[in-house]
Amino acid sequence: MKKIVIIAGGDSSEYAVSLRSAAGLYSFMDKSRYEVFIACLHGHAWRLAADYEAGKSFESCTWCDIDKNAFSAVLPSGEHLTFDYAYITIHGTPGENGVLQGYLDLIGLPYSCCGVLPAALTFDKYACNHYLHAFGLNIAKSVLLRAGQTISNDEVVAQIGLPCFIKSNVGGSSFGCTKVKTPEQIQPAIQTAFAEGNEVIIEQFMQGREVTCGVYETPMRSVAFPVTEVVTTNEFFDYDAKYNGQVEEITPAPLAAGITRAIQDLTLRLYDILGCKGIIRTDYILEPVNEPDDPALHIADGYRIMLLEVNTTPGMTPTSFIPQQVRAAGLDIKDVLTHIIEND
Repeated sequence: MKKIVIIAGGDSSEYAVSLRSAAGLYSFMDKSRYEVFIACLHGHAWRLAADYEAGKSFESCTWCDIDKNAFSAVLPSGEHLTFDYAYITIHGTPGENGVLQGYLDLIGLPYSCCGVLPAALTFDKYACNHYLHAFGLNIAKSVLLRAGQTISNDEVVAQIGLPCFIKSNVGGSSFGCTKVKTPEQIQPAIQTAFAEGNEVIIEQFMQGREVTCGVYETPMRSVAFPVTEVVTTNEFFDYDAKYNGQVEEITPAPLAAGITRAIQDLTLRLYDILGCKGIIRTDYILEPVNEPDDPALHIADGYRIMLLEVNTTPGMTPTSFIPQQVRAAGLDIKDVLTHIIEND
């Protein structure tokens, strides 16, 4: 029986979200095929939950230190435990930006998601979107600030306009993200975003419908899941909307067949352009236009498809987008995960 380790935790504000994804993945995996464990990484503390089971709190688990030389652990019983496969569900550093992937490559442990280069590229939202723009994708105007750099309110208004979004370039779950409507809000929003990391994006507001689409590929198949539309009464799809129920997530999205297919095809194309692996999820804004359909410009059924971001370690709680989309496709998430693990 293969031993699978789900690697969660990390060093970002998404630590708790990652643990929820780990619990979700544990519940999804086929226990008749795999012996499944959960590891939690936080700074230099790498630990294994030796006795985790579905529904058990992590606080009540028995934790064992992980030997970083081979990602192994000695259980309380004295058994020396090694693994056949790692499923990474860290949202943020070091599991979403390629650092952990480089380590796993060095020790020869297969894993579920993108390798070092695509992980590092997609984690850097500004670099990724501008890279994909070269392949014809529509993106919003944006400005990147690195630590120590400044920009005046007048420059933001002139270059980007208001309203705009100011957010971390290296974070997720909308931590540190602000929708800015007035010049007076710009500098505080920049400081809030810098609290999440050393790079900040100031991005043009895109008016339209927010949608997201998950896909995965193996040597055996390519699968695009049904599209989800995100509707919230909040200013935007912020943390409360994501995790505290202040949102309506409609799967499949109430869209015409043409725009649905265009979104799915584009997401599969991005997967190949970036060299992804495992499951990814891409977020878009559908901007209404009065222009004819044009596949080259990613316009279909009265919408221009605008790229928001690519997520290579999407949330995997039972209510996350990907499990929703898998169910809407008539598939079993257990079978999807098995197919990814067995056809890596």
